[in-house]
Amino acid sequence: MKYARALAFAAIAGITVVSTGCSVARHQQTVGSYVDDAGITTAVKAKMAEDKSVAATSISVETLNGTVQLSGFAKSQKEKDTAGEIARTTKNVRDVRNNIVVRP
Repeated sequence: MKYARALAFAAIAGITVVSTGCSVARHQQTVGSYVDDAGITTAVKAKMAEDKSVAATSISVETLNGTVQLSGFAKSQKEKDTAGEIARTTKNVRDVRNNIVVRP
């Protein structure tokens, strides 16, 4: 179980780094803030994966300069609110934009 969780965390971290690498190339942020943002994104995704009330695979997490943007679909308003609270309580998050759509 611990091995599977560690493997999932590593996969999320790898996908996060690959998918957000373009912001440095477009001069939207420095390399240091990019690394910080990648860490925030990974932490939010990991917390969502641990919370059984949130379908982490249905929610996209992107971070730019400490602002986390959530998008995707939730089955209820409670799930959307929980995802937003998880992001808000993650270390180094400055702001959260919760654009999750509730779709039963």
